[in-house]
Amino acid sequence: MTQAGVRGDDYEAYERPGRRSNRPRTKDRPDYTDAETGMIITVDRGRYRLLIAGRDVSATKARQLGRTGVIVGDRVRVVGDTSGAEGTLARIVEVEERSTVLRRTADDDDPYERPIVANADQLVIVTALADPPPRVGMIDRLLVAGYDAGIEPLLCLTKADLAAPDDLIALYEPLGVPVQVTFPGVHLDPLRERLRRHRSVFVGHSGVGKSTLVNALIPGTDRAIGEVSAVTGRGRHVSSSAVALRLPDSADAELSQSWVIDTPGVRSFGLSHISRDRIIAAFDDLRVITEDCPRGCRHDDAAPECALDVAVANGRLSAARLESFRRMLGSGQ
Repeated sequence: MTQAGVRGDDYEAYERPGRRSNRPRTKDRPDYTDAETGMIITVDRGRYRLLIAGRDVSATKARQLGRTGVIVGDRVRVVGDTSGAEGTLARIVEVEERSTVLRRTADDDDPYERPIVANADQLVIVTALADPPPRVGMIDRLLVAGYDAGIEPLLCLTKADLAAPDDLIALYEPLGVPVQVTFPGVHLDPLRERLRRHRSVFVGHSGVGKSTLVNALIPGTDRAIGEVSAVTGRGRHVSSSAVALRLPDSADAELSQSWVIDTPGVRSFGLSHISRDRIIAAFDDLRVITEDCPRGCRHDDAAPECALDVAVANGRLSAARLESFRRMLGSGQ
């Protein structure tokens, strides 16, 4: 049935109101062959700073990236004005594949992962020996996150002028975690050597000395330094965003292949995104042993017939290594 005054075939000329775009449709993808590649050095409220051939460039994320996250350490492809001149803004059109991603959740009940840093190959866990006192549980959690991400750990103990490091070293020596001890006024050349040719992400509580170390390693950085509350014994958050800084390890800083990524101090580090099996996979010797465990074995000290206990009994595995591993394993659950 047709409407009066309108023939049936005339309906072809009518359209329902819609949300059509005025832009012409095309199957051709944008050509970004001339895009330049850079590294994200910091993120601030939807604006990204990156280095492109030594130029400090500001950029925004292109619309086609949608919800694709861009984080510090990412290698990205950029178009537009990449001169780095004041007032210019380039566009990030692609995030290159990441070699590693360090993630955490807000707490152990939070299912949402929060990526922190991309493409780091060394996790520097900065822990004060006093003021604030060390928290072994946090160290264990950071180790778990690092092993899961495929990032090699380095335990950096600060404020050794206030307390001896021996006990903490003994806790992590069985796991093969390298340790670097520092205190005010000490030469940092040994630490610099451990950072050479690495992309190292510094993580730890507020007030443990992360930013103090960064300022000493990279003069002129002027990262804000937090204080420790006399009431709670915990540090106050000062730095609000992660930043990647080039570590001078050659006469020409531009030729440096070493990076330090300073992150804001954390008070918790959720691990709900990490499974027990993924933790074990980080330790080749233990992974091979657990292949003989009964199905569903949790590998803790209450697990019946755990192959790790058998390995200790027959001398294949040291008791100290198993104890350290199980303590760390328990932190991720």
